[in-house]
Amino acid sequence: MEYLTRSAAETELLGARLAARLLPGDVIAYRGDLGAGKTAFTRGLARGLGIREAVTSPTYTIVNEYPQGRLPLFHFDMYRLRDAEELFDLGWEDYLARNGVCAVEWSENVLEALEDPITVAISKDPTDENVRRITITGGRFDANISL
Repeated sequence: MEYLTRSAAETELLGARLAARLLPGDVIAYRGDLGAGKTAFTRGLARGLGIREAVTSPTYTIVNEYPQGRLPLFHFDMYRLRDAEELFDLGWEDYLARNGVCAVEWSENVLEALEDPITVAISKDPTDENVRRITITGGRFDANISL
């Protein structure tokens, strides 16, 4: 399904609405350029999972953990990883075994390690810097989310 959001708040709202449908073990594979809104979407996921902590980009830490919600959220940034082997070196399988939600930015760097992810592709509108085109596909996800 494809959605248009017109602000960071709407992008977060879409993330929160998706979170309401997530199950233990779900993997979100983000695609999108720098500044597209991946972290904003993840803030919404966290809110939708009942996590009250401030969500920040894990660019320098590789993974941020938010264990306090309905499901734990593990927010990964794979920008600096070269391949899936490095992801496994970080303990990827351990994170999957914790029955939370893994949200993976720059997923294309480790795609071969992600089994049946829900893909969230986010792109900026070329004519309006506030508008994002967000496409959600894959995994077991096929339902329409209302904004």
